[in-house]
Amino acid sequence: MFSQINKWLSFVRFSHTIFALPFALAAMLVAARDNRGWPGWRTFGLILLAMVCARTCAMAFNRIVDRKFDALNPRTANRHLPSGQIGLMSAMILCVLSGAGLVAASYFLNPLCFYLSPIALVAVCFYSLTKRFTDYTHVFLGIALALAPIGAWLAVKGTNVSMLEILQMLTLAASVILWLVGFDIIYALQDYEFDKSHGLRSLVVAWGPKNALAAAFLAHLIMCGVLLAFGVLCRFRIAYLIGWFIIVGCLVLEHWIARRRSLNWINVAFFRLNTVVSAVFLIVTAAEIIFRGGFRLR
Repeated sequence: MFSQINKWLSFVRFSHTIFALPFALAAMLVAARDNRGWPGWRTFGLILLAMVCARTCAMAFNRIVDRKFDALNPRTANRHLPSGQIGLMSAMILCVLSGAGLVAASYFLNPLCFYLSPIALVAVCFYSLTKRFTDYTHVFLGIALALAPIGAWLAVKGTNVSMLEILQMLTLAASVILWLVGFDIIYALQDYEFDKSHGLRSLVVAWGPKNALAAAFLAHLIMCGVLLAFGVLCRFRIAYLIGWFIIVGCLVLEHWIARRRSLNWINVAFFRLNTVVSAVFLIVTAAEIIFRGGFRLR
């Protein structure tokens, strides 16, 4: 039983949920800051369910539509669908059920989330098709990931959001998009030759690895500025600033690895460092909401 569970978790790369989830939880904390960041167990549980369902649906859809390319790529040939570990019909059922799970969770959150849930599903799945017709596939993935904090914010507040909150929410979403664009370009370096020879598009293919890395650095540079602006808009203080410096350090190290090390180091830059980025952001946001400046209870 445990091997089957592990197989399905590996199929949808469940461990990568850690990229989007901390930003969603941070948005939830800020949206519920009048109650020290806690929206209640019911809302918290539904946000988690919606997040997991949305990402599972998106990843299952990605694996389904990319299965032929995955079979041809030596790096991905051992994935579950090309290798026959999971059947196509089973993957499609998982995709449909997880999509339905997102809609159901949204229904119990509030009407706004429910009405927007089909749009969110289309957005998170659409990314998987973009590499066939646009070089800016990274931007579409960034938008899909940025829906997580927006969704969590709206799950707490519904339509009862002020103009300042909308600005805060969109600023956070913009930082997530820029963050994703930067590290997804780095990740795409692994498949540069394969994508180029099979007609798959990305900024790495269009601009070449050197220029694409420069674009990734620029995206992360702007992201740092936007993330700092988010802290200012939320009136955060010393704890957030400390976290911001740690995030900047992680991003600088990520680009050093991407430029100075072999492709074998890409997973270090992609997974470990970006996990630290999202985790630190959640921790310092929680400190600012629960404590004043990270030190004193409200």
